[in-house]
Amino acid sequence: MSWLDWLIVFVLNGSVIAFGFYLARSTKSSSDWFLGGRSLPWWGLGLSIFATSVDNADAVSLTGYAYNHGMHIITAFTLASVCGAILASFIVVPVLYRGGFYTNAEYLETRFGKSIRTISALIQIQYRTSMLGLMIWSIYLMLQGILDFTPVQIWTLIVLLVIFTAAYTTWGGLTSVVWTDALQSLIMIAGGIAIFCAVWSASGGWSETVQKLSESTDEKGQPLINWLHIGQFQDSQATSPYLIVIGWTIVGLGYYTVNHTQTMRLMGARSLWDMKMATLFGCLLIMPIMIGTTLMGVMGRVIVPEFTDHSAADQLFPYYANQFLAPGFKGLVVAGILSAAISTFDSIGSALSALFTRDIYARWICTDQTEKHYLKVTRWATIGILLMGFLYIPFIVRYDNMIKAFRTLIPIFVTPLFTIYLLGILTRVPRQSGLVGLIAGSLFGLLGFIDRELVERQLFSPLLTEQWYAFPASMMVTSLAMLGSAFKWGWLEKGTSLKQSDVSPKHDWLSESRQELAEIKVSPFSKPVPQYLNPNWYAILLIALSFWIIFGFFW
Repeated sequence: MSWLDWLIVFVLNGSVIAFGFYLARSTKSSSDWFLGGRSLPWWGLGLSIFATSVDNADAVSLTGYAYNHGMHIITAFTLASVCGAILASFIVVPVLYRGGFYTNAEYLETRFGKSIRTISALIQIQYRTSMLGLMIWSIYLMLQGILDFTPVQIWTLIVLLVIFTAAYTTWGGLTSVVWTDALQSLIMIAGGIAIFCAVWSASGGWSETVQKLSESTDEKGQPLINWLHIGQFQDSQATSPYLIVIGWTIVGLGYYTVNHTQTMRLMGARSLWDMKMATLFGCLLIMPIMIGTTLMGVMGRVIVPEFTDHSAADQLFPYYANQFLAPGFKGLVVAGILSAAISTFDSIGSALSALFTRDIYARWICTDQTEKHYLKVTRWATIGILLMGFLYIPFIVRYDNMIKAFRTLIPIFVTPLFTIYLLGILTRVPRQSGLVGLIAGSLFGLLGFIDRELVERQLFSPLLTEQWYAFPASMMVTSLAMLGSAFKWGWLEKGTSLKQSDVSPKHDWLSESRQELAEIKVSPFSKPVPQYLNPNWYAILLIALSFWIIFGFFW
């Protein structure tokens, strides 16, 4: 990179980190650190949701994944993302918000018992720290492809990046995270537009890309034009495209519920109206950026057809940056990738440390300490969480694409836990059903993982354990176990209270911190919300647009 590129990287990313330290000065209490004092407006939260959802691992791995497997992964960032965000912000999180909970795991103790709360926190820590590993590895691949650095120099740079991110996150909490994310999202959008335009020009545009794909086939004889059509592409197992769409949709649905990096933001909204509008705004930003990133992978089939080795496809994004970006624009793209990494680092670090402190440490290990003590523990936990991401790298490098590594872990614990949240909110299944469903779903998930990954010859029917069948099958097993529990213990009585005060002593820190929460507001307006600002209409439009993208334009 040129001196101009480095100047852009340091000025843009350095300014955001400095701004994070500046904002951290205002954090004084638990409510400030964990939920931003419930004062965050929709537009800031929406930008933060975008920045957290679109990380550097997506940029690097999406292009490689689309090069090998076509466009079907956009389901996760369109239909799945929209439906998951609406489910969370319109149905699930408002229950937590009104109940006075700080974390999504706290709700589970009230609904299903104390063991589920702890297990949920542990699952989320495992789930999201694995994502940290993906991001760390993707940064390494990107820097290795763009910079003339030795591996030691690259890892030193990554560690420094994690340290600076941890510093302002541990000090400022959610307020610092959300507003730095908002600035980082602008850098990410600018960088994404810059590299997409360069790749679009190199490919000859849409018409030439379609023509060249129509004239070519892959190594197995499948027409490359199928890469642009979700309904026509066939993977090595000839999986139904509808099943693939269902699988990605379940991943997206679970992401916004079994992921405190997103529920933490929604619970910091200044009103229920802000919560809903934030997710819709965030999804509206996510869709074009991720569709463009995925298209760059398919365009790679035209631009660099020699990348036939699947394991080389994750080098496609760095290749684009090196070949097609002029000085200045390369620095902007690198700054955008680093912003994507920082925004997700700080989000995961703050969210998972909140889970550790409130749902494990303060609930079970040390229950009678001051607020100052617990904030100190939370800050140290943030550092520990960020360092845990490095532990997953040996597992990730076993796969020819990072998304495959991530996807194979989801059905084990995350999908069963999502099912528990869903049935807990929507039905009156008994308290005992949470543990029963989690045991049944997790055992099924472990069985599938062993069958997919650890044995040469599958032991069970693909209908039970194959990677795409695993998602709906996991939900079905968990649901049947929970509904079956109702026949044993009966249904929960109507009107049962679901508030944080029901599960902890009256004078401990967990209960006292609840008193700091701002009053619940339906909207930020003094008058009823006008119809043109009704989130329901925008939700319907966004769902319709998502269906058209998947089953219309790209089908």
